[in-house]
Amino acid sequence: MSLNDLARTLPDFAKDQRLNISSLLQEQGLTDQQKYGTFIACAHATGHGATIAAAEAEAEGKLSEAALTAAKAAASIMAMNNIYYRFVHLASNKEYGTLPARLRMNVIGAPGIDKADFELYSLAVSAINGCGMCIDSHEKVLRDHGVSTQTIQTSVRIASVVHAVAKTLQATT
Repeated sequence: MSLNDLARTLPDFAKDQRLNISSLLQEQGLTDQQKYGTFIACAHATGHGATIAAAEAEAEGKLSEAALTAAKAAASIMAMNNIYYRFVHLASNKEYGTLPARLRMNVIGAPGIDKADFELYSLAVSAINGCGMCIDSHEKVLRDHGVSTQTIQTSVRIASVVHAVAKTLQATT
């Protein structure tokens, strides 16, 4: 089942999400690796099986094995980092920010694909998970790599729509 097929299963009150999925799949401002990797990373971030399966089916033949692995890795590492760094950011005791995280994050340094593409996936997942500190960090790395504001915004648009589709389906099935 493709993402468009999955979107067609949404109830009528979520018609906008059907339209948004379709538009984002036609988006020309991202490379295939950026677009489909972001869809995969965001689907995995939702934890919704049908959304994950549809995103992976959509990306089949459009992503290398390395990019598929990196997208899943971005969702996995951000699931950990977004919790930790959101805590550091929100805690009243600022001493936590001076302590080493002592969490393994090797995939960030060696994602197996272009660093900017991995950062794009990580930014989108961080948006889903609501970690402002991580959003700022990934956005800065992307800007330092020359990634345009429009590309960054598109990745977050993908995140918002994939999240909305998954949440709607979870609530209605």
